[in-house]
Amino acid sequence: MNKLKIGQINLKNRLFLAPMVDVTDCAFRLLCREQGASMAYTEMLYTNAILHENKPTLNLMTIGGKLDRPLGLQVTGNNLNEFSKFSKLSVLQNYDLIDINCGCPSVKIVGSEAGSYLLSNPDKIASMIKVLKDTGLTVSAKIRLGYKLNNVMEISRKIEKAGADLLTIHARTSEQKNSEPADWSWISKVKREIGIPIVGNGGVVNGKTASEMLDIAEGAMIASAAIGNPFIFREILRFIRTGKEKEIIKKERVDSFSEYLKLAEKFDVFDISRVKYLGANFLKGFDGASQARSALMPLKDLESINDFVKKI
Repeated sequence: MNKLKIGQINLKNRLFLAPMVDVTDCAFRLLCREQGASMAYTEMLYTNAILHENKPTLNLMTIGGKLDRPLGLQVTGNNLNEFSKFSKLSVLQNYDLIDINCGCPSVKIVGSEAGSYLLSNPDKIASMIKVLKDTGLTVSAKIRLGYKLNNVMEISRKIEKAGADLLTIHARTSEQKNSEPADWSWISKVKREIGIPIVGNGGVVNGKTASEMLDIAEGAMIASAAIGNPFIFREILRFIRTGKEKEIIKKERVDSFSEYLKLAEKFDVFDISRVKYLGANFLKGFDGASQARSALMPLKDLESINDFVKKI
């Protein structure tokens, strides 16, 4: 697989772990990197929460040591003055790039005129990028095809003109559900129009689809298919080499969940709700998995969960 360069960042391959709320803490990122993910991000955070040093937000900004590189800090917001103040924070120098989320479709985020709501105002996205670029940061943006209407060509051109180093396109509009097919043809159309690297997202769920995405874009971003399944990166790389994938066995899944717990404790990012959500996704694909997931849910602390995992 060819390598990829974003600004001054050299990636070992072209596989990206998507930023996902309640998923991509540093512990989970490290598991995915171990299996082959090259680029990863924090989960999406509000610029104003970072400015106000909100404690849970600062915890989610934790970096998992030197192996958790390169790392993007993903943020969203709607206020250019806040972005200007944010751009001057010294903590940003701890990250390899800053990614602006212009794609989150959640009602809460859109209601605050952030996330995918920004797609209705491409000029504001461009201004946010310029504010960050003016401070010398490496900057990317993650978008969808549009908010209510598809205006991806206009958005993409303005993002490139503003100086972004990378563009990630989730090939659905904000109003489309993830169950609806992603329209990759728009990634190809944008690719023909702009010169910065493009990462494709939406519908990348295995080696075959990742390989197909890499035929039309510089990078492939894996989102929901990676939840509780860091092995997807290993298997994508295997497929690219051999045309085949290997089945993930029970021991691998359980051991990976156990390792996640150790890393979450080590980096002080243990969160009981997140652990149960991720655990329910690790514990799939083997006989007795349903019973294991049910047994996990009533547990209330790290010690009891560790004991439980040893018995699976």
